[in-house]
Amino acid sequence: MRHGRLWFWWLAAGMVAAAVHFVLPEGSVVASIVYDLIGVATAAGILIALRLHRPERPAMWRWLAAAQITFVAGDLTYEFYESVLHRSPYPSFADVFYLGSYPMLFAGLLLLVRRHRSESGDLIDAAIVGTGLGLVFWLFVLYPVAADSGTSTLEHITTVAYPAADAMVIGLLARLFTGGGTRSTSARLLVAGAVLMLVADIAFAVLPLYTSASTHLADPVFLLAYVLWAVAALHPSMAGERGGEVRVAARVGPSRLLLFGGCALLAPALLLIPRIGGDPVGRLSVAVGAGVLVLLVIARMSGFVFEVRRQSAELTRAAMQDPLTGLASRRRFEQELGEALAAGRPQIALLGLNGFKNVNDELGRPVGDRVLGSLAARMSAAAPVGALVARIGGDEFAVLLTDADAGQARAAAAALAHALGAPVAEGGHELYVGVAIGLAGGTGVSPVELLRQAESAMYAAKQTGEPVRRWTPALDERAGEFVRLGAEIRTALDLGQFRVVYQPIVELPAGRVAAVEALVRWEHPVRGLVSPAAFIPVAERNGLIVELGEWILRTACHRLAAWRSDLGPAAPDRISVNVSARQLARPHFAATVAAALADSGLPASCLAVEVTETAVFEGGQAVVALHELRALGVRIALDDFGTGHSSLGLLQTVPVDILKVDKSFVDNVTEAGRPTVIADALYQVSAGLGLVAVAEGVETAEQAEALHRLGYRYLQGYHFGRPVAEPDFTPATVVVLA
Repeated sequence: MRHGRLWFWWLAAGMVAAAVHFVLPEGSVVASIVYDLIGVATAAGILIALRLHRPERPAMWRWLAAAQITFVAGDLTYEFYESVLHRSPYPSFADVFYLGSYPMLFAGLLLLVRRHRSESGDLIDAAIVGTGLGLVFWLFVLYPVAADSGTSTLEHITTVAYPAADAMVIGLLARLFTGGGTRSTSARLLVAGAVLMLVADIAFAVLPLYTSASTHLADPVFLLAYVLWAVAALHPSMAGERGGEVRVAARVGPSRLLLFGGCALLAPALLLIPRIGGDPVGRLSVAVGAGVLVLLVIARMSGFVFEVRRQSAELTRAAMQDPLTGLASRRRFEQELGEALAAGRPQIALLGLNGFKNVNDELGRPVGDRVLGSLAARMSAAAPVGALVARIGGDEFAVLLTDADAGQARAAAAALAHALGAPVAEGGHELYVGVAIGLAGGTGVSPVELLRQAESAMYAAKQTGEPVRRWTPALDERAGEFVRLGAEIRTALDLGQFRVVYQPIVELPAGRVAAVEALVRWEHPVRGLVSPAAFIPVAERNGLIVELGEWILRTACHRLAAWRSDLGPAAPDRISVNVSARQLARPHFAATVAAALADSGLPASCLAVEVTETAVFEGGQAVVALHELRALGVRIALDDFGTGHSSLGLLQTVPVDILKVDKSFVDNVTEAGRPTVIADALYQVSAGLGLVAVAEGVETAEQAEALHRLGYRYLQGYHFGRPVAEPDFTPATVVVLA
């Protein structure tokens, strides 16, 4: 970093030195010394930069340094002739050094050109620009110089060699300017220095031909070219010119097309100049140049056509194939489905993965992508011969049977379900991803409608837990009812048709109401009282459960806060609120609960959220939300405990304070045998883990007595009170067990 500004000060000092040289008397000893010092400093600056930045491609800079040293040697030799020998021979040994520097300069620029290897089209672009500029250079510089190059053969060769070398520099610069890709500041400075040297060389050759001005006018341009080369080497970006070739493709834009068009029109435009149009050599040169340009433009246009066709083919292939799994894309599936509907009676199977989102959330998208690839390979292997397997969405796939009946479609779906049933080993885990398959088929419908039918059947399979479901008109009727009920739920929320009721949770043996559970009821103006079992699943599906759940939460918190204020010690200690999986999936659910508590003034310890085992079974954000709630001081109740697939496993991953034993274990608790053993075991688990056990669904005094004997101290059910808006909290209203 301490060398980061060296290039700037070098540039400033070099420009000042070039200006000083220009104002000094032409041919003076001081001017010659300043000129030589700038040349030597340039070579020294490049060598210093090689030690400072240590690029992985130092050869380019070494060639440039060698070219500069050789050129300075030519200057010193010529000055020796003039100052010591008092002669100005031409050609001389100075020209050997001058001309000897060009191959080294070519080598350095060529390495820069090869650093950015482009396509053949870019090479043709460079040839077009190089030919156009070369034609101008030949007619105005090289040919006039050759015609006026002296009498001796050596003088003729030496004079022509300089503009010929410049022509090669023009070709390299044309290649650099037309090549694609971005270059470092160092590379740009280097190219700028090469351009200035070319301009100075041309000026040095042209000034004596067309004017009486002194060639001293070209000296500051030469010196600025030297300075820019050293600055390019000293710039920190010089270290970024790493090894290895970089393939780039230049973008063809308006400015690029304008450049090519201008170069192509140079040939006919030159004929309008009398000196060229009236000279046989000039006309021949223009004709040859124009012919070459026409051929190059034809080649470039052919390349454009080929590239457009290639890209069109690639786009078509990309549109028809899923890039992740290699299966057919949705577009290809719909296209072939349309053809199959026109020719026969196709059957389609739409497959939706269950729980795949959790794989991405917990293990990362790369693992999820590999899982999709593995499952796609299984589908391809399990699908019938001739079937088209496609990925039509994130975790949705489809199989097209172009000519099959319903039985064959069901058999194919069963084979697919079996193939996808085994766990997938990825990311060091054995992952199980379930699948639901919807079937549809027939004629007289559009591809979009057939896909909709299969999708409806697939969602129905997910709701019922079936692996395979075929579409029937009844599914649409049910879906229509869901839509109507969903709209009415929206209206009910807006009009305040929902009510919150509270069911007591009694503490034995005192019979005190220790807590209440908040439950929602819908008083529909036409349907009457709508069961939660009818509208809660709809609200879950369309997402309104989030808004409804938040309203219940706030209402319950305010209600218990009011009871605590009005009743004092007689008020319940806690209120329980049911929380859905969709609510838990929201990243800021804990903040919503904290806001409800703050707004109502209810302590966090007075609130318990009830979650079902299925809501937290798949982990992810739901479990994160529960940990955040626990950190707030809110208690966590696991509802319907014992009915899930991994109840005991959840106790290791989910922060739980309360176990609510499901009603199914309470119904027959008065009978000896299995029901009593299970109820007792569930209580022992809760007691051993330091959890509060609440028995749900207690409907008789006998059930209450049996549960009390097993150790249960908290009971809930119709025997102690139905859900009402204003419960009676006096112990006299409940049966107290001895």
